[in-house]
Amino acid sequence: MQYVVLIVIVAAVFGVCYLFDKGFVAMFRNKVQHRSGLAVRANKRYATIGLVLTVIGLAGIFSGLDGQLLMLIGGILLLAVGCWLILYYLFFGIFYDGDTMLLTALGRKDRTYAFRQIQGQKLYLIQGGSVVVELHLEDGKTVNIQTGTMEGAYPFLDHAFSAWCRQRELEPEDCDFHDPSNSLWFPAVEEV
Repeated sequence: MQYVVLIVIVAAVFGVCYLFDKGFVAMFRNKVQHRSGLAVRANKRYATIGLVLTVIGLAGIFSGLDGQLLMLIGGILLLAVGCWLILYYLFFGIFYDGDTMLLTALGRKDRTYAFRQIQGQKLYLIQGGSVVVELHLEDGKTVNIQTGTMEGAYPFLDHAFSAWCRQRELEPEDCDFHDPSNSLWFPAVEEV
């Protein structure tokens, strides 16, 4: 009987999260870039792991209510981490259309940039062989794109380079720095 109750609770949590995601999209994702269908998003593992941690955290909290302080504290911590991962997945994204990109992040105001505002890039290799492409923008902001873990990273970078060339009236063939096979789309940013 306990397993049936657990399965019902898990199904209810997944259902509520699905409905919340659909409602969130309808309410907050209403700009032109959102509707284009083109985006770089955090991997769905963030939401999945967040959901699992949230369910385990809730179970820990309910178990700790009968006097087990360690279960209560552990449950609260797991619930907090799980909720943060879910919110990060929901709020983070780079949405783009033919001429602009919209940067969204948890706790930050959405910012729209034209592709010509990209000044250059830096590359970072992280453990596991994934590459982080850090785009530097005119206003001093940076955008980090993890090519191995973000969905839509390569199509975005290819599109960004194409639009960048078009907006700056450059021919792609004249850009000797451009080498996607080595994760180079834009000029290297000089160290200050």
